[in-house]
Amino acid sequence: MSNPKKGKVIVLVAPSGAGKSSIAQRLLKDYDCIKFSTSATTRDPRDGEEHGDHYFFLSPAEFTRKVENGDFLEWEEFYNGTRYGTLRSEVDKQLESGYFILLDVEVKGALSVKRIYGSDCLTIFIKPPSLQVLKERLERRGTESEDTLRLRLARADMEMQLANKFDEIVVNDDLDVAYKQTRQIVERFMNQ
Repeated sequence: MSNPKKGKVIVLVAPSGAGKSSIAQRLLKDYDCIKFSTSATTRDPRDGEEHGDHYFFLSPAEFTRKVENGDFLEWEEFYNGTRYGTLRSEVDKQLESGYFILLDVEVKGALSVKRIYGSDCLTIFIKPPSLQVLKERLERRGTESEDTLRLRLARADMEMQLANKFDEIVVNDDLDVAYKQTRQIVERFMNQ
């Protein structure tokens, strides 16, 4: 018996360090009907990561084949040549089961997903209060070299200029306030 109510897609986008992952984790904890979309990647698994659970680990050749076949909703290649993407078959399977699917993707990928799913897709841009605040957050993490910090900030600047292309913008000056705003937006969307 098929589920009479099809799910919808929720996409969170933010520059690295803006708090997107923290907000996503809270949504997943608070709502059983929201499932996180497992991405595919060409990078090697880290300790404890399982294929199909944390990521779908694909060889570069497999990934290329899936790109050529149009199997991805979106995909992107990063600085080090590693590719990440969202398999449409995995998202559609969860949507048919009535779940709301949460995607954590880059700006271009989010806009691509919105084009595909239209009004069944909510895009939310999580924005830091400023580039300076973002820089301070990234420096506090202590995980960035000067070069990667510079690259991340340049990318963040580009991404923030595209924020107005999203359905909603939430400024994360305070994580609890930003989460409350995001939760209200998501609940409104889920109840439409």
